[in-house]
Amino acid sequence: MNYPNFINSKLPNIGTNIFTVMGKLANEHNAINLSQGFPDFSCNEELVGLVNKYMKLGHNQYAPMEGLISLRKVLAQKTEEIYSAKYDPETEITITSGATQAIYTAISAIIKENDEVIVFEPAYDCYQPAIEMNGGKTIYLSLKAPTYAIDWEEVKKIINHRTKMIIINTPHNPTGSIMSARDMSKLEKLTQGTDIVILSDEVYEHIIFDGFEHQSVARFPKLAERSIIVSSFGKTFHTTGWKMGYCVAPENLMAEFRKVHQFLVFSCNTPIQHALAEFLINKDNYLELGSFYQTKRDYFVKLIKNSKFEFEPSSGTYFQLLRYKAISKEKDTDYAVKLIKEFGIASIPISVFYHEGLDNKVLRFCFAKKEETLEKAAVILNGI
Repeated sequence: MNYPNFINSKLPNIGTNIFTVMGKLANEHNAINLSQGFPDFSCNEELVGLVNKYMKLGHNQYAPMEGLISLRKVLAQKTEEIYSAKYDPETEITITSGATQAIYTAISAIIKENDEVIVFEPAYDCYQPAIEMNGGKTIYLSLKAPTYAIDWEEVKKIINHRTKMIIINTPHNPTGSIMSARDMSKLEKLTQGTDIVILSDEVYEHIIFDGFEHQSVARFPKLAERSIIVSSFGKTFHTTGWKMGYCVAPENLMAEFRKVHQFLVFSCNTPIQHALAEFLINKDNYLELGSFYQTKRDYFVKLIKNSKFEFEPSSGTYFQLLRYKAISKEKDTDYAVKLIKEFGIASIPISVFYHEGLDNKVLRFCFAKKEETLEKAAVILNGI
């Protein structure tokens, strides 16, 4: 059917995202799906039982807009114990419908027309559309491969009176790199005396390897006072389909955040909030996550060490980058499709995380999978 074209799209260059595209292709070709960032194993049975318990107890109506106070109190305690940062659970913590909603809410609350937002590429794909939807302008800076570090001198050069926000992501999706305390100190110095807000995407905060500590902006008081931090229960507890996250920020920023939050979702899943409040009391449920995923990372890279792919082991997240320059000169988008159709394994091409499609012949593979899945994937990768 033909319809009159009277819509002037607010996102004319945005189509279906790469995760949907590759996931669909993987299903069509019955490929091992290491593309999308979700586990293929079950979450903790105790947590599922707690959700069921609170459903049966009748906690099935609206939660408070800002989230259950019992959950926010546990999160305030957790944040203070890990990062030595005090946040008021009443006014400085909000429960969200996942991290993506929190990121969109934060950008909507702060960014006005013609404000500039610095984004480091390769960048997770939800940042730029949210900036654009709110009339802002994305200023891109590339991380320096192969370590994907930030060049702070370049950052200094592009900061100006229109710079309203800098978005950081550590541990970093898609590269698996992490920011150091030195990085945070540099950021703190560059933003001192400005009205720049830091949006810190820390959804993989507990998935960090090799003895490193996660350097949250919460650890740095001068950064924390200008920062909105986004975290994810889904990434931490293997429950990405529940779409639950949270946000911490100083009261003045959180007040603006909540103004938008209440009209986007108002409130979030009530029985799950009750369950999380109880589940978080056992600190091992999140403190042991790094070693859990490091075991998977180590197993995966050991399995593929003799393949023709080149790599440095990921420092965080549950993603591993593999370079295929020694195998093919094809564009990464084409090669990723080829791997699905001809070899039966799905990944994500890294060029899609750059606004100009920079192609370094790198693919991202998710290792949040059962051992048998990783073993089957390794057989394929080693045979290429």
